[in-house]
Amino acid sequence: MGFEERVPDLCIEKDNTEPRLTLSLHAFSDLSRVSPVVFVYLLKECYICGKSKATTKFRALQQQVHLVLDNSPYGGSATYILQCLYVLPVFDSYSDGFSHLIVSALRRFQKGKATPADWLEAKDLAAQLFLDAVHGAVCYDDRILVKIIEVIDVKLENIENAMNKLDVENRSSSNAKDFIEKYILKLVETQSYMAAVSLLEQFSIRQSGESFLYKMIEMKEFRAAEKWATFMGKPMLCVLIQEYINMNMQKGAYGIIKRNNLQGEFPDAYYKYKESLLKKLAEKGCWDVAEERINNDRRLLEYLVYLAMEAGYFEKVDELCERYSLKGFVKAKEPEAGVLQNRYLLLHELFIDDIIWVDEVDGLQKATCYIEGCKVVGLDCEWKPNYVKGNKPNKVSIMQIASEKKAFILDLIKLYDDIPEVLDSCLTRILHSPSILKLGYNFQCDIQQLAWSYEELECFKHYEMMLDIQNVFKEPRGGLSGLAKKILGVGLNKTRRNSNWEQRPLSKNQLEYAALDAIVLIHIFHHVRSHSQPVDVQDGSTKMKWKSHIISHMDNAKKSTKEPRRKKDSRVGINKQLPTAQQKD
Repeated sequence: MGFEERVPDLCIEKDNTEPRLTLSLHAFSDLSRVSPVVFVYLLKECYICGKSKATTKFRALQQQVHLVLDNSPYGGSATYILQCLYVLPVFDSYSDGFSHLIVSALRRFQKGKATPADWLEAKDLAAQLFLDAVHGAVCYDDRILVKIIEVIDVKLENIENAMNKLDVENRSSSNAKDFIEKYILKLVETQSYMAAVSLLEQFSIRQSGESFLYKMIEMKEFRAAEKWATFMGKPMLCVLIQEYINMNMQKGAYGIIKRNNLQGEFPDAYYKYKESLLKKLAEKGCWDVAEERINNDRRLLEYLVYLAMEAGYFEKVDELCERYSLKGFVKAKEPEAGVLQNRYLLLHELFIDDIIWVDEVDGLQKATCYIEGCKVVGLDCEWKPNYVKGNKPNKVSIMQIASEKKAFILDLIKLYDDIPEVLDSCLTRILHSPSILKLGYNFQCDIQQLAWSYEELECFKHYEMMLDIQNVFKEPRGGLSGLAKKILGVGLNKTRRNSNWEQRPLSKNQLEYAALDAIVLIHIFHHVRSHSQPVDVQDGSTKMKWKSHIISHMDNAKKSTKEPRRKKDSRVGINKQLPTAQQKD
């Protein structure tokens, strides 16, 4: 909604029999003939008549006020705004909101447009408005008053000038500084610390000391405390940082240290927080992001290597050591062999015969023929993570299709570039086949990503006989790794989940990781079939109704309206006649 060009949005239509009522907005084209009270009234009517949400209307009006301040307001734009602020309290419930709107519009307008004479007049008016509000002649919230003082940049001399116009008997203070200090004391007593600090900074009053800072910390007014400490300088900032450290507020301490370049004064606090961030990223598998965050800092780099060793991600250890020449460091830090690897399920423990990389037509056709002879296969896919906020995700790089003994890893990027028709045909034979039960874990995400990555292919728009293992269990925790640990007694190492899946060739560890994610689904499925009850249920009468979770038909091009009892997905039907789990192998 707006003004002249958006008048239709402001129409009020009572019913079909009465004429439509519209607002006349032509007055905004020449503010020299529009009084402040009429201007504010029209703003209020625009807001009331607008059909959009409150936030949208507020922003639109803010933009329009900023624009119409160019239309020759009487006395100048800044002075005109102050006159509007004087009359705003008359509009009761709209006063506070419209005050913020008008002042923020003026803040945007003031950059190079208002004349010096206009600003001098506005400062005196703002000082007078401030005095009137403090004395109760005009009703304004303290926060709005402070905002007006800051935007107009009122100084002590402006307050002094306004006070000189008062009668001697009406003056509650001998000078402007005393008056401001008394008002600030009242703000502190009412716990309006941010407003108090803003005024202390605006009028350069530095009399309050550490006791004031401790009081704000005690009241958990941390933003006000930092603002005050920043204004007071380095010594006060150091006091605040030390208090944060004592309170174990690592993030707050780190933020102040970084913003004020105080790493040298608090090296331990700085690195402690940085290391905690790296650890969180490592736990999420975001190793590339973690590496970017170290910014070639040797201490952080060594800590990242230690995290990789702790996670059993020796491929990343070797990569970092080679890139940053850390061979001596690794020898000193290398853990005992086998200690970490035993924590996770290893591929050879599943007695798999082969991992087959598929990136050309003959290999794809052979893989398709083999898979068509299987009754049950595990599916998964991987793509390179994108850590840039707002950017589109990367295309799916590989797709894993595994039987109990073999895992085929399809290079979707190359196959799609080289033989898109053959790829579409082969995957259609697999994904659309009603005779192959296809297992996945949280596969809905993969389905959506595949459809987005290769929207020209028909194979990813339709699926037959899908079973999402995650849906079989009521409370899946820890992802596929957690489920594997619950069912098979050992979890999966997920450190390579967010590695670069577009690099060619993939490393041996990446290939094993990808194959394991698909094959482990079959082993979990065997357990589901062979056990009549979940592992966390002791009563033998409770059956695991895994068959009811099979999706016999799913169209990825449109959403299904049918909702299953446990979890929403796009199930269309359930086929009770299931194939056996016997493999071709």
